[in-house]
Amino acid sequence: MPAVSLPPTPGHARHYAIVPAAGHGSRFGSETPKQYLPLLGRPLLHHTLAVLCACPAIDRVFVVLAPDDDWWGGFDWSALGSKLETVRQGGATRAASVQAGLAAAATAAADGDWVLVHDAARPCLSAPALNQLLQTLADDPVGGLLAVPVADTLKRSDQRDRVAGTVPRDGLWQAQTPQMFRYGLLRDALQRFPDVTDEAGAMEAAGHVPRLVRGELANLKVTYPADLALAERLLATAPRG
Repeated sequence: MPAVSLPPTPGHARHYAIVPAAGHGSRFGSETPKQYLPLLGRPLLHHTLAVLCACPAIDRVFVVLAPDDDWWGGFDWSALGSKLETVRQGGATRAASVQAGLAAAATAAADGDWVLVHDAARPCLSAPALNQLLQTLADDPVGGLLAVPVADTLKRSDQRDRVAGTVPRDGLWQAQTPQMFRYGLLRDALQRFPDVTDEAGAMEAAGHVPRLVRGELANLKVTYPADLALAERLLATAPRG
């Protein structure tokens, strides 16, 4: 495993955000990639990027697109400002797209800097939740992720879709994004363990222990059409300013 430099002096680490947006969202059932579906007059992805671009602590935001993405150019992204950079090297998996974003950030990021990976389809991340993540992990040697404790009773099914058992929910959390880790640690973990569903999984596989930071239920991931309608209601009623 390549050596990773020590984190910089607390308070001096820079922050970079990566938004993997190369997928199509097949479960949504739309010909339009779900990140470009209309949401309050803008593409869903615009809302996702806006909160990251508006955060003073984040130095640069890399949105990772598929090489053949024909949708991006059809929208006006100028309101997001100069922090935003496009990376047209998205891969077939989330990990591959995040690795492309890490490669794009390599010219600026030091091993001890922070990388925040945020789902393209989570448009309702609030500034307070983002700030809570940044503040809680500021001096952490590894990093962590937003998450919420599981509230519902969980059932395990058998092959006939009948209940095979009840899963105790004590200590279970539902992972969200952003997931925020030291640049060098995340780069090395994803190189070693690319077959993961999220960045925390790669970090865990590499032997690190990510911290759970309590998030908000409103930070939902748009997966099905009903989620888009809920996201619209949440954004329409969110406090302004």
